[in-house]
Amino acid sequence: MGKNRGKILDQNMELHIREGNEKEHEENYEEPLLVHEDEKLIKRALIDFKFKVEDAMHGNYLFGIPDTHPCHNQTTTEIEQLNEIKLWGVSLMPSKPHEGTDTLLLKFLKSKNYVVHEALEKLRKTLAWRKEFKADEILEENFGPEFQKVAYLNTVDKEGRPVFYHVYGDLKDKPMQYLKKMISEENSDKFLRWRVQQMEKCIKELNFEPGGADSLIQVIDWKDFQGPHTKEPRSVYRKCWTLLEEHYPGIIHQYIIVNVPLRYYVSQSFSSRLITHKPSNKIIFARPGKVTETLLRFISPENLLIEYGGLKRINDSEFSSEHKVFELNLKAHASTHIEIRAPEVGVTIVWDVTVVGWNVTYKEEFIPEDEGSYQVLLQDKEKKGGERQCVRNSYYINEGGMISIFIHNHSNKCKKVFYRYKTKPTDPTYLLYKT
Repeated sequence: MGKNRGKILDQNMELHIREGNEKEHEENYEEPLLVHEDEKLIKRALIDFKFKVEDAMHGNYLFGIPDTHPCHNQTTTEIEQLNEIKLWGVSLMPSKPHEGTDTLLLKFLKSKNYVVHEALEKLRKTLAWRKEFKADEILEENFGPEFQKVAYLNTVDKEGRPVFYHVYGDLKDKPMQYLKKMISEENSDKFLRWRVQQMEKCIKELNFEPGGADSLIQVIDWKDFQGPHTKEPRSVYRKCWTLLEEHYPGIIHQYIIVNVPLRYYVSQSFSSRLITHKPSNKIIFARPGKVTETLLRFISPENLLIEYGGLKRINDSEFSSEHKVFELNLKAHASTHIEIRAPEVGVTIVWDVTVVGWNVTYKEEFIPEDEGSYQVLLQDKEKKGGERQCVRNSYYINEGGMISIFIHNHSNKCKKVFYRYKTKPTDPTYLLYKT
């Protein structure tokens, strides 16, 4: 497969670019034909690539050693072991395929614009690097509690991809010099090994079989962290990003960097080369005021953590992602009411509400059906812009009525409101103390 094929695919494969770099494509009556041609080229490239990978395995040069080398006087057992080479638990031998073999090989092909010999070279380098770096053993290494605070895997995006968080602000109890030391040149090897360990942990959550989630979303939070603003941390970051691009092709579907300081955001407005050496639509930057809005493009509210404006709480005993979430559009300078009617007496209603960007008047009341009963004010406050925490409250229903939630939008922009609720049987409090 030659370079012309790579050029054709490079021109035709990009069907859309994510928001921030989005451009609408003009309608073209030849588009279906182009897509069809792309599919045929990809299929041919994959067949060619699989043939070359298997040939490299049988010839014992997948690691770059020619089969005429003296060290190739190997036993049958050693040759069989070479034929069983796996990457991330997926067999690379096309004649003895795993259900995810094609998916994995396509990641290397796509990273090289479907130029087969370049994809093969990239695969060979990755396997050699993993052997030298001892990547298959890295999950057993312990980098200390300070590193464990920074990264965690939580929830999935709208397409079922795992969402992996790097939250440097979780080290805010440490002095800034500690953060600088953590990503300094002297600790760069440790930092890179830790970063690779995190990638290997995430890959354990992926499914390379057809239809499975074979990539992840990476959220990097720069809150209380100034980012790679000096030469030394910037150098370590570039090493890290280069390593991931070279040896983990197609594993990270999208980088979302949130709470970005103003100077970096301004820089990004003019150039997307802040961290990588070439523009990348895989990287999205979000200022503090746009964090929730940006993340909700990829993650549904029930799966977005409350600290980012979503509804998800760690170890939540009340709600799960299975509970239905309702959505409202609140126009500028307008109001809305949410009514949650009590199905019966003797239950507790629990509810979550979040407004993207807040800057609203927020009021909760219980309104009884009996006109002779009193309304109960549960909450009445001004929620400032920039707040992200969702509101959770509950109320025991001892008479017929409903929960009424009033929200007034003070801003000149439309806002989204997300809420959910449930009822649960509850014994009145006085029964708990009855002897």
